[in-house]
Amino acid sequence: MDDRARDRSPDRVGGGRSTREGRPGGRRVRVGLLADPGAPTDLAAALLPDLSEVLAAQVDDATEWVVGSETREIPLDEQGLVPLESLAQEHRERQEWDVMIVVTDLPRRVGTRPVATVLVERARSGMVSLPGLGALRVRRRARRAVVHLVRALTGHEHHSDGERPADIPRLSPLRHVDADTDADTDAHLALVGLRGRLRLLAGMVRDNRPWRLVPHLSSATAAAAATGAYAIVTTSFWMMAASLSPLRLLLISVVAIVAMATWLITYNHLWDRPPDKDARAKAVLYNAATVITMILGVTCMYVLLYLAGLLAALALIDPGYFSSQLHRPPSFGAYLKLVWLASSVGIVAGALGSSLESEEAVRNATYGRRELERQRGREASSK
Repeated sequence: MDDRARDRSPDRVGGGRSTREGRPGGRRVRVGLLADPGAPTDLAAALLPDLSEVLAAQVDDATEWVVGSETREIPLDEQGLVPLESLAQEHRERQEWDVMIVVTDLPRRVGTRPVATVLVERARSGMVSLPGLGALRVRRRARRAVVHLVRALTGHEHHSDGERPADIPRLSPLRHVDADTDADTDAHLALVGLRGRLRLLAGMVRDNRPWRLVPHLSSATAAAAATGAYAIVTTSFWMMAASLSPLRLLLISVVAIVAMATWLITYNHLWDRPPDKDARAKAVLYNAATVITMILGVTCMYVLLYLAGLLAALALIDPGYFSSQLHRPPSFGAYLKLVWLASSVGIVAGALGSSLESEEAVRNATYGRRELERQRGREASSK
C-alpha cells in the first residue's frame, strides 16, 4: 500500500471514531471548521493558525491534529435549526474530515435552555453558537468550546449531566447537559441561570452590531445633524443651555435617546409578538436584544452628533459674542452644555427623520443576518 492509500485508511480508535495514521506511534485526526459567512468566518480564521498546537497541548499530544476550515452559507431546516447530521454527511467525506465543528451566529436552544455548543456523536460533528459565547473574550471562549467538542468527539473526555467541564472557568455559566432521548443532539453546553441568559443576551446584541445604525439610517442622521446645527447657532438655545444643570441635561439626553429608540422600534414593527404562548416566552430574549441594540445604536449616533457639534460650536461661535449674549465670561463648560442640549434636540428630530427610512432598511441596520432570517421565517410561517 502506498503512502497516499495508507493515509486514507481509517484506524478504529477512541470509541469507534475514524482517525488516520500520522506521526510514528500516534495517529492523525483531521478537524474541520465549517463557518457561516461574516463573523463566524472571521473567528474561524483567527482560531486556525494555532488550533493544532492547542489541541495537541490540551487534548492529546500523541495525535497529529490537522485543522482546516471552509466558509459556507449554512442552511437551516424546517425548524430553523442547523442540520448537523446532513451537513456532516455532505462535508466530512468530501473534505476528509474526521471531526466537523460548525461555527455559526445563530442563537440555539435545546428545549427551553439556551446553549453555546451542541454535540452529535453519531455524525462526529458539533456546533458552536457565537451568541452563546457572550460579547467579551469571544475568541478565547470559542477556542475552549472547540477544544471541548473535539475532546468529546474523539473519546478523550466524558461528563456527567450538570457537570462543569474542567476546561471551563469556575465562574462560567456553562454546564454539560445530556440531551433527552427524543432530541436531535447527544449533549450540549447549556447556559444556566441568570448569568447564562445575560451572556446570551450580550452575544445576541454583539451579533446585531449596534454601531451600524448610524451609517445605515442616513435620513435620521441627517435630520439629527441639521437640527443640532440649528440649535447651536440659535441664541435662545444658548441662554437655555446655560440655565440648565448638568443633571437636568443628562436627564434630557437619556429621555431623547429612549424616545428615539422607542420610536424606531414601534414605527418599524420591531417588537416580536408571536401568537403562540411558548414562542412568546422565547420572544422575551429577542425583544430585549432589540431594545438594547437600538439604545446602543442611538447612543452611538448621539456621541458622534455631540463631537461634531462641539467642533462646529468652537469654530462658529465667537467667544466675545458668546459672552455678550450670556452676560458673563464664556467658559469651555458653556460650550459643552450648549452642544449637550443641541444634541438631545437633534436626536429627537432624528427619530422623526427615521420615518423616511423603509422598514426593511431599519431592520437591516438593526439585526444580524441570522436574526433577519429568523424573523422572515416566522413571518412566512404566520401567513
